[in-house]
Amino acid sequence: MKKNKYALRIRCLTGTVLAMTMLAPLPSLAAKSPIMTDQGENWTASTREKYYTEDQGSQVIPLKWINALKQADGAPFMADNLSRYGFLPNPKSPEPGLPVGFTIGKDKTDKMMGLTCSACHTRQIDVSDNSYRIDGGPAIIDIQSFFTDLDTAVNTILTDPAAFTQFANTVLGSSPKKQDEDKLRADVAAWFLPYDTIMKGSLPTKSPWGPSRLDAVSMIFNRISGLDIGPAPTYIIKENIKLADAPVRYPFLWNAPVQDFTQWPGFSSNGNRILGLTRNLGEVFGVFATFHPQKDESKIYKINYVANNSANFSGLNEQENLIMKLGPPKWPWKLDSKLAAEGEKVFNKKDTAQGNQSCTDCHGIKKGEDRLSFHETWATPILDVGTDSREVKLLGSEVKTGILEGAMLYPGQTPLKPVDKAFSLLGVSVVGSILQHYIPIDLNAKEQKDRNELGKFISLFKAEVEKIEDLRTIGSLDDIKDAFKTKAADPTGPYPYESRVLQGIWAAAPYLHNGSVPTLTELLTPAAKRVAEFKVGPAYDVDKVGLAVEQDKFNFTLKTTDCTNRNSGDSRCGHDYGTSFSDIEKKALLEYLKSL
Repeated sequence: MKKNKYALRIRCLTGTVLAMTMLAPLPSLAAKSPIMTDQGENWTASTREKYYTEDQGSQVIPLKWINALKQADGAPFMADNLSRYGFLPNPKSPEPGLPVGFTIGKDKTDKMMGLTCSACHTRQIDVSDNSYRIDGGPAIIDIQSFFTDLDTAVNTILTDPAAFTQFANTVLGSSPKKQDEDKLRADVAAWFLPYDTIMKGSLPTKSPWGPSRLDAVSMIFNRISGLDIGPAPTYIIKENIKLADAPVRYPFLWNAPVQDFTQWPGFSSNGNRILGLTRNLGEVFGVFATFHPQKDESKIYKINYVANNSANFSGLNEQENLIMKLGPPKWPWKLDSKLAAEGEKVFNKKDTAQGNQSCTDCHGIKKGEDRLSFHETWATPILDVGTDSREVKLLGSEVKTGILEGAMLYPGQTPLKPVDKAFSLLGVSVVGSILQHYIPIDLNAKEQKDRNELGKFISLFKAEVEKIEDLRTIGSLDDIKDAFKTKAADPTGPYPYESRVLQGIWAAAPYLHNGSVPTLTELLTPAAKRVAEFKVGPAYDVDKVGLAVEQDKFNFTLKTTDCTNRNSGDSRCGHDYGTSFSDIEKKALLEYLKSL
């Protein structure tokens, strides 16, 4: 079978609601431009524009194709900037009609539509007749429905002759030649096979994630292990694709570069440019960058990680530069400064009911791990506070390693076994890609026999990477070796997640890592008394600080479980700190949290 250039290498760092009816925005909101929240003097209009469109190497689908696709009712698939899924319009898009976070790259000569991190990390909330834009905030989008509907739209043109004819006439021009039609059909079929395989195998249908949530870790594992490392021409290892049923909400991005650890389970070392690159490369592998490693005895690591790899390293580094300029959003409404001052005292108060700990102990700004002698990180405690356990447990999942069996990157490293941890496979893929991108050097016969020669290449790597723009925070190879570290989760626990600094926390609802609590007011309520279900959407409650009770954007209600089912993926259990405070203390604390 001939290898097709459009064969998909899916990586879904995303996923959200499946099979839900989307309602149009309220007319009063749709007609007005959003109010941009104050996110610091370094976050300018031009910076924002670059953040929305910076290409990182994602290649979802040819632009011509998606512009030619139809919805089930015959309307263009790309109608209304995909607002039915919660995506936000971008008047300065590189191509008309693309929302915030949708990018344009190239596969040879064809324009490819891709995604950048702003698609999932730009928020818009509605209060009264105004919408407020929060860059870097957790998006309220229904990406699972987007991907499912795209799967359906492409399947339609492959199974309905009339639909394909209309599609071909749009893509190729009227009255195309039969040979061109046949080639287009073959290209689309080759694209559809891996795409449909991962969507059918991954997306939960009985309990969809809902707007604002996704199982990012499972989808990245499924993408790399299920679609990237099998035998050509499809590269698929279908049995590696597992149900992605450990949903989390999108984290906020401001201050992310200064955390000493990141990702919800805290498995990613962080705090300098090398570690930021590993974080961002993992992200673009999760949103459709092309990646197919190949056996190659001439390479240092016996694997060629870059010959078929669309990651845009320049764009990845530039996006990190932009995120470093992104400040937390300032509360755009009136604050009671006196009450907030009282709330700060509560924030520092020891909770005797919770081991005499305070909010500051877990969420205050404190010195983190030493990444660089002249660049201080913030401590990000990784703690088990009784929240949903499902995402931590999936870190121990194992997969067939395919083409990467036996792969290793450093002297003394244990080579990947035929069946190994998906987490280890991800680490080898990310780090191997970075190393070979910056030192594209082959080993001669003598060097292949002398593994000690790796030391020379490690030095070359460090020298090469230090040529990028921000030398002050570059880090070292020792950092990249430690970029991904975790152990298989013990079925009996603990189940720890990151405890981040809370600047801008008012803009990050719903709460807990799995988005199972709608407001900060509800989070300060004992778990047994928290609401069991709530609607999800952009309508915002300034008093309860989080999602409003009534929502008009999505017809979706998230149903959560209690502490008897902590491993459901939807448990609202845990984080009891502060729940024993008085009502007066809680009100003051909320006012302080608004001010951060």
